[in-house]
Amino acid sequence: RGGLGDGAGARQDRPRAAAQGAETAGGGGGHGLLLLQKGAAEGRARGPPAQAVQLGQPGQGAVNSLPASRRPRRRRRVASPPDAPVVPVGLRPVDPRDYTLSGLKGETVGRLPGQVSGRPLAIQDCSDCRIFIFDHSAAVTVDDCTNCRFFLGPVKGSAFFRNCRDCKAVVACQQFRSRDCAELDVFLCSATQPVIEASSGVRCGCFQFYYPELASQFKAAGLSVFNNCWSRGHDFTPAAGEDHWRLLAEDGGLRDCVPPPAAEELKAVRVSAEAGRSIVPVTWGHRPKPSDESCLAVLFAGDYTTANARKLIDEMVGKGFLLVQTKEVSMKAEDAQRVFQEKASDFIPLLDKGSVVALEFNGDGAVEQCQSIVSDIFSGTKIFVSESKLAAARDVDSFYNFADLQMGM
Repeated sequence: RGGLGDGAGARQDRPRAAAQGAETAGGGGGHGLLLLQKGAAEGRARGPPAQAVQLGQPGQGAVNSLPASRRPRRRRRVASPPDAPVVPVGLRPVDPRDYTLSGLKGETVGRLPGQVSGRPLAIQDCSDCRIFIFDHSAAVTVDDCTNCRFFLGPVKGSAFFRNCRDCKAVVACQQFRSRDCAELDVFLCSATQPVIEASSGVRCGCFQFYYPELASQFKAAGLSVFNNCWSRGHDFTPAAGEDHWRLLAEDGGLRDCVPPPAAEELKAVRVSAEAGRSIVPVTWGHRPKPSDESCLAVLFAGDYTTANARKLIDEMVGKGFLLVQTKEVSMKAEDAQRVFQEKASDFIPLLDKGSVVALEFNGDGAVEQCQSIVSDIFSGTKIFVSESKLAAARDVDSFYNFADLQMGM
């Protein structure tokens, strides 16, 4: 037992001896201990030697020194499946059957506002039908139809009738085309000249129709109610002695040609075929003018241009004058100089605001009456009105020649 005690005491004395040895090596006393502590602190500041291995680094240290079977396994990352793509409503696949009317016999069918929404439409192989499209579309083709009645709301592009017989239609479009048709009556609003090709018995009248959504549909289709070339058809296949197309009489009877729909679903659209309510002003067109006196009135862009134009039309027509033609077009300063001549400086500052709307009225005393109405009703609005009967003839020719060039006619 004494030996064990001595051994334990010896072990307890080792730190003391080490401390004493350190004191001796350092020159003795507390100064040696301070040097030892200072050296240890400097060693900690310098960090481990370059060859030292820090635990936990990949490929080194204690973890990687373990056998492979005892090393912790890395968790494999599993990629989550991609989300299903979200397709906007406007880009979802369109079923062509929703925009095709085919093989109908003796039916009254149509599309309500919002059901076409600017898409192309095809009508084919129908007979004895009444078809009403109360919406705007990109383009419409009507093929191989017999004894049908059509109403086609504003068409941004072309309305193309092919191989149709004994049909009647009310159509608003950028371009009207007929090919291989016979006995076709059409009440038109066409921004460009109607095209008649390899057809016979085509008769054209002026568009006159109304329902509440029609004005906004014209705008959506990029059409102006004031640009209507319905009476300026062009026959691409003329033949000597043959009259392929002509104008309908002014009392052509649109209601008899295309009566309002009787189907309950379509009757929900509040339609009117009265000339006074028509979205498109009813014009005389290129029929012979009853008077040698015309008058040009030009309204400039503003908040109430369309309303003012309609008011002036109502006033003049109400007093027995004819509205011959209308036009909406952009003008530049040099155009105004040519059309308005000495009055151009009064109107050039107004051209930057937008397009102008021109109206030609006809009838004895048209110039004086138009000046009086503009003075009484539109006193706060700048409107160009021809000064005299002689000047009016020049004004009308100058403006509409310019407008035809501007629109590429």
